[in-house]
Amino acid sequence: MNVSKLLELSSPELAGNELLGGNTSVNKVDLSATGLIDLLKRRNGFYAFECALHVLPLTPSQEVMSLTRWNDNQLWRDGYGMLDAKIIFFAEDVLGNQFCLFEGAVHSFDPETGELEYLARDIEDWAGLVLEDYNTLTGWSLARDWQSKHGPLPANMRLCPKIPFVLGGEYSIENLYLCNNVEAMRVYANLAIQLADVPDGTKIRLKVVD
Repeated sequence: MNVSKLLELSSPELAGNELLGGNTSVNKVDLSATGLIDLLKRRNGFYAFECALHVLPLTPSQEVMSLTRWNDNQLWRDGYGMLDAKIIFFAEDVLGNQFCLFEGAVHSFDPETGELEYLARDIEDWAGLVLEDYNTLTGWSLARDWQSKHGPLPANMRLCPKIPFVLGGEYSIENLYLCNNVEAMRVYANLAIQLADVPDGTKIRLKVVD
């Protein structure tokens, strides 16, 4: 099975699973149908592909953000305006691109544009896609190259572009810096709001928000 193969390549769990028994929803969205709860019962949060893939634990941990906290509207989601409350973010790649559940399926979320894209019908199929194309879906080669030069990625940290990719920034370690994942999503949300409804090729002046 794809999930089992992914877990074979992954780190130990990031939080204890003693509280997982009856907690199967976030923001009143049932997580069990897609297979996410089954995944987290087997391993409650983990890293894979040299920390490029980060799957959040459902329960709290001293070191990493929990899935419940990550989906708190006031943490960073509100920066995108009215995100559908039924979108549940459960994992991220090394650049902060999000994986989420929506309408009973797995989607990707581009934080620079705020766009959702269908990926897979459930967690099992999502795991298969990740295993098949882990470099594209997790940013593995960038994570490997950056860490070989700068050292391991700390918990709750991702790599962010100095020049946004949507504005022509290169997918290279020279264009990346270490950033807290919440701060990164706030910066991305600010960019996405400013780019909303702007035609391709339009020159823009970005406003940087502290």
